Amino acid sequence: MDLKVREIIEKGMNGLFFLCGMVSIAAVALITIYMIVSGLPAIGEIGLADFLLGQAWASTAAEPKFGILPFILTSVYGTLGACVIGVPVGLLTAVFLSKLAGKKMSAVVRPAVELLSGIPSVVYGLIGAMVLVPGIMDLFQLRNGTCLLAAILVLAVMILPSIVSVSETALSAVPREYEEGSLALGATEIETIFKVSVPAARSGIAAGIVLGIGRAVGEAMAVMMVAGNVANMPSLFTSVTFLTTAIAKEMSYSSGLQRQALFSIGLVLFVFIMIINVILNLLLKGRRDEK
Repeated sequence: MDLKVREIIEKGMNGLFFLCGMVSIAAVALITIYMIVSGLPAIGEIGLADFLLGQAWASTAAEPKFGILPFILTSVYGTLGACVIGVPVGLLTAVFLSKLAGKKMSAVVRPAVELLSGIPSVVYGLIGAMVLVPGIMDLFQLRNGTCLLAAILVLAVMILPSIVSVSETALSAVPREYEEGSLALGATEIETIFKVSVPAARSGIAAGIVLGIGRAVGEAMAVMMVAGNVANMPSLFTSVTFLTTAIAKEMSYSSGLQRQALFSIGLVLFVFIMIINVILNLLLKGRRDEK
């Protein structure tokens, strides 16, 4: 191929990649601007303190109240609970697939994990409502099994594919020389995995955790079917409402200030996810700087 043709193709591909990157940045910027423009009016009318710290949500009452503190705390507790269960299970599964499992075992486990990511949210919610909710009700002798615990367990399963797939890729990318050096110094295989391979793949593992957190924070359909959808302050065995389900269940019939308040909830959710990403990135950057 002629040299000039190669240069033209290379410049064209570079321009295409640059354009794709700019489109992604523009999309994030437009979403941010839209959420701010749509969400701030209601916050200004209700009052920031009353909106964020109010404990009562009665958007259709004669004297409506728009306090979303129960929704915020429910989303925080639900996400933390799902991570407490899902992150260790997902990380250990990724370690098993990348470092310990044989080819036959990997051929069985890996497709099963990938299948989890392809199951629709409504199916998770249906299984949770038909199996998990009655099980919790019988196990803990509750009058109603739709509660925060049921939502946490469903979310813990739903975040597994993101954590497992990304973490496994990161662990598989660790240079074999690192592990061989550790083994040569007398470390056992398990010590090498958790003291060499996992720290070396920390950035990729963190990326998988961030994706899992994003899935947990942004999930609506599944938790709507198992959480009960009552605007209570969160407790493990009470019916609760997440930020996402608060929007989903009322948006179809909302109007006026109620509709604007739902957009404000979306803005809070957006900021929540951005804060999580910033904190994790700062923690990773700080550890790199220490080294």
